[in-house]
Amino acid sequence: MHNCCPSQRQATGLNRHHWWRDAVIYQVYVRSFLDSTGDGIGDLAGVRAGLPYLKKLGVDGIWLSPFYPSPQHDHGYDVADYCDVDPLFGDLAEFDLLMTAARRLGIKVLLDIVPNHCSSEHPWFREALRSAPGSQARARFHFADGRGADGAEPPNNWHAMFGGPAWSRVADGQWYLHMFTPEQPDWNWRDPEVPAEFDRVLRFWLDRGVDGFRIDVAAGLYKHPELPDSDDPEADARTRDSVNPLAWNQPEVHEVWRRWRSLCEEYTGRDGRERLLVGEVSVPTAREHARYVRPDELHQAFFFDLLGAPWDPDAFRKVISEAMQDIAGTGSTVTWVLNNHDQVRTVTRYGEPTPQGSGLGTARARAAALLMLALPGAAYVYQGEELGLPEVVDLPDDVLTDPIFRRTGSRARIRDGCRVPLPWSGQASPFGFTSGPEGVRPWLPQPEYFAEYATDRALADTRSFWHLYRDGLQLRRTLPQLGEGTLRWLDTPPGVLGFVRGDGLVCAVNFGTAPTPAPVPGTPLLSSGSCPAGVLPGSTAAWWLTDL
Repeated sequence: MHNCCPSQRQATGLNRHHWWRDAVIYQVYVRSFLDSTGDGIGDLAGVRAGLPYLKKLGVDGIWLSPFYPSPQHDHGYDVADYCDVDPLFGDLAEFDLLMTAARRLGIKVLLDIVPNHCSSEHPWFREALRSAPGSQARARFHFADGRGADGAEPPNNWHAMFGGPAWSRVADGQWYLHMFTPEQPDWNWRDPEVPAEFDRVLRFWLDRGVDGFRIDVAAGLYKHPELPDSDDPEADARTRDSVNPLAWNQPEVHEVWRRWRSLCEEYTGRDGRERLLVGEVSVPTAREHARYVRPDELHQAFFFDLLGAPWDPDAFRKVISEAMQDIAGTGSTVTWVLNNHDQVRTVTRYGEPTPQGSGLGTARARAAALLMLALPGAAYVYQGEELGLPEVVDLPDDVLTDPIFRRTGSRARIRDGCRVPLPWSGQASPFGFTSGPEGVRPWLPQPEYFAEYATDRALADTRSFWHLYRDGLQLRRTLPQLGEGTLRWLDTPPGVLGFVRGDGLVCAVNFGTAPTPAPVPGTPLLSSGSCPAGVLPGSTAAWWLTDL
């Protein structure tokens, strides 16, 4: 009747629970979450004020986007000081208050760490610019002589992720590598001072009580030692993904994660509180992905294949099966994600890209959410996902801030549309996001239709996205079937994907638009839309308890 994916608990032989294995973490994009100071930019005090809302939703922890001192060329992913707070977002005292409040509510806190590159305003890079070629200050980065007459051509043909050459020339004629923007020089991890400095950074925040780190560009850090030309130099910029095999996924990177894992376990050994490392890993296959989550490396790595899958049952089944086979087999758990700060929101991605989303996209996004929450492993929810926010697709050019747009002039794959500040109140703009004086507006404009998605309205409407997520999270906590057990595929009609979790929880999704017979008789325990007994409507997911 059904096929079986391996049990994660069977694969690992684990008998004790680790909090991160099936945790649900909420991604806070700090500048767009809640503004406490009235300047139109979200901040750490705003995050602290929103913690009771997140506690009510039922998440286990939060991941904070970078709030470090930065010139904000890439909204904080260009870090000038890894051990402080940018005044835009508060200060270290405010961070400590946030940690205290989160601990009181039982909410874990993960920080976003950016080890592949820093800001061109980082003190070490400024020192490198002042220093001579061949100096130790330059060895911390990738400086090289150019090619051609007078070294006027870049050292190789690589292109940056966000468009244009991956090299910029400095006053003395050398070039430096930046795989994103010129304001983000790449660190040279082959120089021993760089890993030592990041050990210091991790300890600084671990000593302040954080529960772990989300690692930006975790397949990066090391480049091919000879920096040769690429056979497909524009691949990174064309796909906006880490695909250049000479710049990403070098074998030495695994030693970094072993080093960081050992450091985290040192802290766990002191107080018994597990610290988590979760990586942003962009690699070609689930099998390659699995290498990053071996028992002595990262605890978890985001599995982006589900996010990238088209709305098709065969595609979803394929990526889920591969993840369960390859990643769960390492002893880790799969880390599922449907949205984040770099991707078009599901409501728009699964439907027509209209300004307010579409009914079909909304129904599919609700169904995908229930499917994800029923899968074995951890899940990450991006802020606004629980409100059903659509992508804002009609921002005018003059308000766009994404460096991809600044460097290419193209709106293709820009990320501002998923970063528009949250609506907290159904009243007039700025919808409770900022309490500043009249005339202060959020850093990105909110469309008027955001009133329909405001948190106060969502909490009051039991049919809202918010209640669907809250109910799903509550059941994840209380139903033993939604632990780390098995996933068994059901034989289902065409267009329907169904599986059994543990001892009799069935999740089924109708990817079509026409209703089909439900795989289980009776009324479902939870469904993404109206679901009469015995019927599974189109674009709908449901959970049943049964003895299958």
